[in-house]
Amino acid sequence: MRAYDELMRFQRDSEALGQVAGRLSWDQETMMPAGAGAQRAEEMGALEAVLHARRTDPRVGNWLAKAETDTQGEVEAAQLRLIRHSYDRVTKVPADLAVAVARATSTAQGKWADARANDDFSTFAPVLTEVLALKREEGAALANGGDIYDALIEDYEPETSAADLQAMFDAMRPGLVALRQAALNGTEAPSVQGTFDHAQQLALSNELARVFGYDLNRGRLDLAVHPFSSGSGDDVRITTRVSATDPFNCLYSTIHEVGHACYEQNIDRAYHLTPAGKGVSMGVHESQSRIFENQLGRSRPFCHWLYGRMVDLFGDFGIADAETFYACVNRVHRGYIRTESDEVQYNLHIMLRFDLERALVSGDLLPQDLEGAWNDRFKADFGYEVTKASDGCLQDVHWSVGLFGYFPTYALGNVYAGCLHEALREAVPDLDAQLGRGDLSVATAWLQDNLQCHGGRYKPQEVIANAYGKVPDSNALMVYLQRKFGDLYPVK
Repeated sequence: MRAYDELMRFQRDSEALGQVAGRLSWDQETMMPAGAGAQRAEEMGALEAVLHARRTDPRVGNWLAKAETDTQGEVEAAQLRLIRHSYDRVTKVPADLAVAVARATSTAQGKWADARANDDFSTFAPVLTEVLALKREEGAALANGGDIYDALIEDYEPETSAADLQAMFDAMRPGLVALRQAALNGTEAPSVQGTFDHAQQLALSNELARVFGYDLNRGRLDLAVHPFSSGSGDDVRITTRVSATDPFNCLYSTIHEVGHACYEQNIDRAYHLTPAGKGVSMGVHESQSRIFENQLGRSRPFCHWLYGRMVDLFGDFGIADAETFYACVNRVHRGYIRTESDEVQYNLHIMLRFDLERALVSGDLLPQDLEGAWNDRFKADFGYEVTKASDGCLQDVHWSVGLFGYFPTYALGNVYAGCLHEALREAVPDLDAQLGRGDLSVATAWLQDNLQCHGGRYKPQEVIANAYGKVPDSNALMVYLQRKFGDLYPVK
């Protein structure tokens, strides 16, 4: 048997165990009894110990060395590249540290949820201190003398540095601030009125999931505090949340997570349970959720179609017509919550988090001072005060589960989505007519064929460039935003 074949047989078992770990995390967010947190942390730690042992098994290094001299074809080369990248990183992290991170983040997730519910950052600060210390230790091991934050970013967006991201943010910020100012100085769009039945919101969410191509035979939709998608291949699950007075929270969270889920479901089946059998990076992953949610889901023609469906289900909800509904869905407004932010301000939320977590990782900001630093920065960036922790530094789950370096990939995903949307419109000239009928089939098929099916076969910027036709940058996104919101909020 070839070394490559032995390696891939071993790797498939490791990938399967990784999926089991992901399912435990899904259960913790959705179904797990509240009192099971301590036991779940032990379970996650035990499973991480097994996974770490497999990922650092010396046989993997031996198989790699032999297989890399006998590579047959592009797909094999990609699989080996991904395994090599993972192996070289994971072997730098001591096993006891990997287990400690898994246990600490499992515990911290529950502590964060409690602190958020009680608007009490002080109860979360000690847990964050522990998680951050472990992640800094992990980052130092990975950096091998280099920049710790860059080493942490590498887990989510390979071959991207904080300097690259800072340059992107510096280029985007002036245009975003100008757009926001023009919008907030304009006539504010109306908002929905009344209450919206829980069951009907979920029924419409399930309909939207199917409209956007999510295969519910290989997935499911549940509720969670923080919406997310998990899994790959034939078991890809999503969650949403319901607000009685804000149906868009539920509907657009669902569409967003469906974008992630469809990416995983649509990867070439030959790659299932292999390194290439999942999304290649979080930035590319986010491009799928954001193009589903925004460029498609918040487009004028789709909003017109969705307005009709909402009237069918909810009757009069305070919006007079489909065009007013479109303005309502895309309303630029004051607010605190990243996931509820409009397209204009979303990346400004990410820039805030990017700067704060760089300071946390570098040691320039201590965890116990995070709440004050967040509130000061938010006031400076957005112009109004944060009044409770759940609207501020406790609103996101990411830091509690150790995802330092993850936040900037959201903004990168927006940039990639802008590029893909430009290419999609060139490829499908009658896209608006299709969206106006609630028909996403051609648009989602284009994304599947040009990006999603490849999984991890290509590097992140390669897969975007192949679909876009040129090297990606932020210009396409900024042009899209200026056209859309310049139309919605014309300068008087």
